[in-house]
Amino acid sequence: MTRASHLREDSNGSKDYGSYSFWLETAGEDLTPRPPLEYAAEADVAILGAGFTGLWTAYYLLRRNPSLRVVVLEAEIAGFGASGRNGAWCNASFPVTTGELTRRFGKESARDLLLEMRNAVDEVGRVSEAEGIDAQYNRSGQLRVARGQSQLPGIEVAHESLRALGLEDAQLLDAEETSERIRITDAKGALFNPHCATIHPARLARGLARAVERLGGRIFEQTPVTDFEAGAGNGKQPRLVTDSGGVRASTIVLAGEAYLARLPKLRRQVLPVYSLIVLTEPLSEVQWGEIGWQGRECVASNRYTVDYLSRTADGRILFGGRGAPYHFRSRIQDSFDTHDPTHQMLRQTAREWFPALEGTRFTHAWGGPLAAPRDWMPTMSYDATSGIATAHGYTGQGVATANLSGRTLADLILDRDTNITRLPAVNHKPRPWEPEPLRWLGARYVQRGLMKVDDRAEQTGQPPTGKTLAERLGKH
Repeated sequence: MTRASHLREDSNGSKDYGSYSFWLETAGEDLTPRPPLEYAAEADVAILGAGFTGLWTAYYLLRRNPSLRVVVLEAEIAGFGASGRNGAWCNASFPVTTGELTRRFGKESARDLLLEMRNAVDEVGRVSEAEGIDAQYNRSGQLRVARGQSQLPGIEVAHESLRALGLEDAQLLDAEETSERIRITDAKGALFNPHCATIHPARLARGLARAVERLGGRIFEQTPVTDFEAGAGNGKQPRLVTDSGGVRASTIVLAGEAYLARLPKLRRQVLPVYSLIVLTEPLSEVQWGEIGWQGRECVASNRYTVDYLSRTADGRILFGGRGAPYHFRSRIQDSFDTHDPTHQMLRQTAREWFPALEGTRFTHAWGGPLAAPRDWMPTMSYDATSGIATAHGYTGQGVATANLSGRTLADLILDRDTNITRLPAVNHKPRPWEPEPLRWLGARYVQRGLMKVDDRAEQTGQPPTGKTLAERLGKH
């Protein structure tokens, strides 16, 4: 039985937060929640969500103005959501592809954004070291592998898109060069990008929470935000609403990512899509000798339906992917974190990639929701009149993007005109998702359609045409 199959309550009937992912289980500290908010409060900045976006925003606000009263409200514990459950990637790739960024915003803006994403990868490492956070940060790079002939054109297009912006340090590898780094069945080549690191995400999130508190911020856990109120520009301040009265502040920050869909006012702003993960037991030296992967790069293929791999510090293989269905009315609940057909598919696929895993136990299985905006473009915005700031919509590429969001929101709130406040994600306003049942029908159609496209490409050896309706709807 894998760890995620255990009951999620301890002997006292409280949530066993360590059961939600391997990362939370091995966070290296007591996960007992901080006290909840028990009374109405006031602050300069009140933040919904103690994940990466909320914590980075609090951290940079307090670094830049230590006199601020910053309060963070978290429905569970710091790092409970995607920040404590992800694939361990800290990646410079933006949620929108390089080619699509260039098409939408032009070469200069696309290049500026990608350079800031590279800086975000390095910034995570710098802050972790400076704050004494044992995040197991390892700047290892990323391998986007063409598994089968049909995936080669995809990595070639990605390489050329970077070169067209003058970003020349990504390398195309042939099959032999790929196998020198990692031995994956049917690997025909790969695109190596050095701007990627692996992390222990829960240790990073929990360490950031402690850093925010050292700087004077206050974090209240097990305090769900049930609504929010905008300011009116006439002296009425915005407010985060809770059962205990909430927090009124000059600025409120909505940083709940997929969980923002639980707020009726924001239900159509993000689509909660579940991503699931399986994890092996630590492998033997003989197995690693067959697999290689000594560089511990982050690894993915070029499938539309997404797979992502990392090698943990203690010698396990993490294999993640999509496949779990979207739930009607954007519902999020703990029971959706596991989906037996998808978890079984991931185990089978891992063994297909690495025959050395035959007979190896998978010790953990978990998952959680990520947030997809309608146009796949993240938003980092602040409206001084309403007093509302928000950053969301990372579509599974949130570790480094959240760092950029935190720095950006801090600059916007403090009225600092900087390079990052002029990036194309700033004050971006995506169109809302369709109302139900159209949202459910469309999401399920695209999920099934992209799986069929991937299966057809692998069966025929021909790359996807990009012309099917599912591909056009999911293009980013």
